[in-house]
Amino acid sequence: MFEKLIKWSKANHNDLPWRENRTLYTTLVSEIMLQQTTVSTVLNHYERFLQKYPTLESLAQDSEDNLTIEWKGLGYYRRARNLKRACEEIKNNFDGKVPLDYNDLVGINGIGEYTANAIIAIGANKRALAIDANLERVISRIYGIKELKGKKLQDKIKQLFASSKICQEIDELGAREFNEALMDLGREFCKANKTYCEVCPMNRNCYSIESGDPLALPIKEQEKKIMKYFDLKLLRLIVEENGKILTYKKAKNEWLSNQFEIPSFTILSEDILLNQYPKIPIQFDYELLPMLKTGITKYRIENYLLALSLKEFEELGFKQDGYQWKPINNESNLSTTTHKILKFLDYEK
Repeated sequence: MFEKLIKWSKANHNDLPWRENRTLYTTLVSEIMLQQTTVSTVLNHYERFLQKYPTLESLAQDSEDNLTIEWKGLGYYRRARNLKRACEEIKNNFDGKVPLDYNDLVGINGIGEYTANAIIAIGANKRALAIDANLERVISRIYGIKELKGKKLQDKIKQLFASSKICQEIDELGAREFNEALMDLGREFCKANKTYCEVCPMNRNCYSIESGDPLALPIKEQEKKIMKYFDLKLLRLIVEENGKILTYKKAKNEWLSNQFEIPSFTILSEDILLNQYPKIPIQFDYELLPMLKTGITKYRIENYLLALSLKEFEELGFKQDGYQWKPINNESNLSTTTHKILKFLDYEK
């Protein structure tokens, strides 16, 4: 199933310098370099870096400042520090020899699960899968593994691999060439957002090609929609006489329809399409007024509160037309915001 893939990989990518004269140390260096970096970037630095640090001991003994100078151009300097820490621990705790026990490897500072498996599979040519985003994607598409991208999918791949239900040919074909071929496939043909199935060496043995929708795998978590909130400033007028307040009935197409709300006007709205409230017809310094924050749907509302007598209400140019007097009680079908305002101003107890 994978013979054609490995043949293609060897013919097209065996000239990569880290695939020549490979040692466990050079595997450690190249795999950490290749994390979060393109192959072309690493090509420009790998051989020069190894001339400076030909052995694990030479890297472990040099200063971090010198190392970061040599790392310049590869970016993500944390990886350089991880590499140095790993080399120091191997020198001090393993007599300078890179261990091949998985638990020993992941116990070394600077070596994670992926790098440990890469050292075992690619460095030592022993049975392991170095599962990164490339292998995760490629394997899920080849075998049709329908798990959510990330830890769930990686755990499923590990489980299937451990039980020999996938990648059965790895022992026969060699773990090194097997892993490298899958990595090459992910870089060249089976990319995250584009596939080249017509020319892919696995196009006769791939679930995703047969499904007709190769980009459907791996399954990605649906992006949560980020709610856009609009700031809204309203003037709320409390016109009270004899235990009653002036209100109007909310229309059917408005928030809190059929409830009664105190006279309300838009001071400022980030949503230019909002037409729930008329614009305020007078100019004044609203920021001096008491303010109560509320919210509804996608609006963050600052309610500026002004208590007026009926005479003051009319003198400011407002009219009673369209308004109704309602008792200040819970039986008046007043809106929730109106109740909050009345309590805030001590009209309601």
